[in-house]
Amino acid sequence: MSRRGRARSTRRRFGRLIATLALLLAPLAVGAAAYLSFAPDGASGGAPRLPIAMHTPPVPSSAAEPREPEVAGRPVPGVALASVDAFHLYLRKPPRAGLVFDVGSGEVLWRRDPLRVLPVASLTKIMTALVVVEHSRPAEPVRITQAALDYTGAGVGLLPKGRRVRLEALLNGLLIVSGNDAAIALAVHESGSERRFVGVMNRRAREWGLRCTHFASSHGLEPGNRSCARDLAVLTRLAMARPRIRRIARRSRAALRFPIKGGKLYLSGHNPLMRMGYAGAIGLKTGYTDAAGRCFVGVARRAGRRLGVVLLDSPDPAKHAPKLLDAGFASDG
Repeated sequence: MSRRGRARSTRRRFGRLIATLALLLAPLAVGAAAYLSFAPDGASGGAPRLPIAMHTPPVPSSAAEPREPEVAGRPVPGVALASVDAFHLYLRKPPRAGLVFDVGSGEVLWRRDPLRVLPVASLTKIMTALVVVEHSRPAEPVRITQAALDYTGAGVGLLPKGRRVRLEALLNGLLIVSGNDAAIALAVHESGSERRFVGVMNRRAREWGLRCTHFASSHGLEPGNRSCARDLAVLTRLAMARPRIRRIARRSRAALRFPIKGGKLYLSGHNPLMRMGYAGAIGLKTGYTDAAGRCFVGVARRAGRRLGVVLLDSPDPAKHAPKLLDAGFASDG
């Protein structure tokens, strides 16, 4: 055979070899492609997901983040503890815990041990009010039972047993004078017993992501009512988003129709910001027990900006709150 003939024969044999190898390797290539198009669902031995087409756009990273808790179909407003404080302020005798924050955005401007769990006394009533306004109407008649008259501590004090009182009058008594009797009357009206109502309060705390918070009563007298500055800031944002609570919170006094002699109930609150005439003060709640010390949640508005301050076990909320709010309004936060 000539040299040219041998070359043609070699090329034919090499071509057949390449074709044979291609046929043998094709199933392996298909299998590898199929394997790469599947991924386990996260658990060992889990069922594979369906292949994903190459043109599928990437999933945004935010989709992998846990969903925020919701209230009434809307995300619960959070508090941005990850932010850097907008100001620093020396307090000679500071509160055990505290927070200054923007009520609108949740931005934290100043903090002191914001996740420290402490008794919160009557700041409990912020949650009580939030649960009450979920489904109630202002004009609903609330029957005053013996349970509401067996209260201790602060109270409206003139609740007539067996009579019916407008729910909104009791809500005023709850928030303005911190009436423990009003808290019990509202709890029994809403849930049939205070124990069941407290169960709803704790369920809302879990649903809203309040990890520091637990309630033992609707009024806060027991030390088992506890929370932290961060959770109370979230409750404040929720409360100030409720028109009914917001309207009451901005009052330092009220005269209400009431089924007693004279037909009027006069209430006068203890909010230190309102008592001193602090510019823009619009709420919200005081609290005191021996275990909790002096507690306060205040809100003020200036130039369209609302700031909140939380003080837990403060030696002097009347001094701390205005100083902290002034510094907050002066900051660039």
